[in-house]
Amino acid sequence: MASPPRRTALVTGASAGIGRAFARQLALRDFDLVITARRRERLVELQSEIARDRAVRVHVVTADLADAAAPQALHDEIARLGVAIDVLVNNAGFGIGSTYIKSTWRQQADFIQVMMTAVAQLTHLFLPGMLERDFGRIINVASLAGLMYGAPGNTLYGAAKSFLIKFSESLALELERTDVRVTAVCPGFTYSEYHDVAGTRDRVRQLPNAMWMDADTVARQGIEAALRGQVVYVNGSVNKLIAAAMKHLPAPLARSVIRRQAKNFRKLD
Repeated sequence: MASPPRRTALVTGASAGIGRAFARQLALRDFDLVITARRRERLVELQSEIARDRAVRVHVVTADLADAAAPQALHDEIARLGVAIDVLVNNAGFGIGSTYIKSTWRQQADFIQVMMTAVAQLTHLFLPGMLERDFGRIINVASLAGLMYGAPGNTLYGAAKSFLIKFSESLALELERTDVRVTAVCPGFTYSEYHDVAGTRDRVRQLPNAMWMDADTVARQGIEAALRGQVVYVNGSVNKLIAAAMKHLPAPLARSVIRRQAKNFRKLD
């Protein structure tokens, strides 16, 4: 009996946090990997870690997705390596630790490029190969924030995550007659470096423990949801409850609650 074909996953933002966890969890399922981020030393460290534990191939390709030329360059380098991507994990992202007017436009433009434009372009680049091979999984790491009303601070974050959810839903419908599936994974607060980079660690560490999940659990659940073809997946029972509540609270009340709570997880000064 012929062995099943080896599958390869591309994980963006794989140097830390949820992206690193996605790479580890995919390796546990015997996926070969292409891991990418800006910090090559972190990627090489992860490559060595996975190689110690799993008999999978791990390619390291550095890329800064804030550069508009990076998605095409990443695609071209993977093609040069002779690797076909079967699973695309659009995870790369960052936060801006200030309000909209107190940040620079360069920060906001980079945010849009990484969080939305690069996701759409990478999907557009790798989707044709998936369709040709009649198999693919596209995982867009969104957020519970994309299912809620907007919050002050890190102003475009909720908008970007909402975009990822709607993009995933629409593309999933376009592909429903194929074996290519699209999933928006929506975690809430997750233990990672994200809050350190955004400068909100002191605020968020005061949140209840029940609000938090670990990155490996988020990634494992996201992969399972993608493999079974679920279009939108909210991680964790607490986050599911919050998402459901947002659908039923009157808008003025929901906005009032979020406005009062925003100081606990975002920098507003």
